[in-house]
Amino acid sequence: QVQLVESGGGLVQAGGSLRLSCAVSGSIRRINAMGWYRQAPGKQRGLVAGVTSGDVTNYSDSVKGRFTISRDNTKKTMFLQMNRLQPEDTAVYYCNAQGLYSDLFRGPFNSWGQGTQVTVSS
Repeated sequence: QVQLVESGGGLVQAGGSLRLSCAVSGSIRRINAMGWYRQAPGKQRGLVAGVTSGDVTNYSDSVKGRFTISRDNTKKTMFLQMNRLQPEDTAVYYCNAQGLYSDLFRGPFNSWGQGTQVTVSS
């Protein structure tokens, strides 16, 4: 079983910053791609930012230049530094990780965290 636990969400005023963390645990042989997604009320969940095992990153157009994704492979942790937050960034943020179980017979995993609320007031 692979578990992802997010932390760092909260309420912030427009223009402020937050830093989200995602800790991965379980019997894991390798973590490949990781990413942050968000879902606002009435909208579909969408990719915010992603990072590969080789630290190649990609961002949605709406957050480019404001958000920075990073990962610490040793600690199996991923971060999202969010600056210049805007009310439209309000959403539940989810982390996602894809990789391989320690048990080779189990194949790959694709796991999600429970989500953390980010609310930006105007």
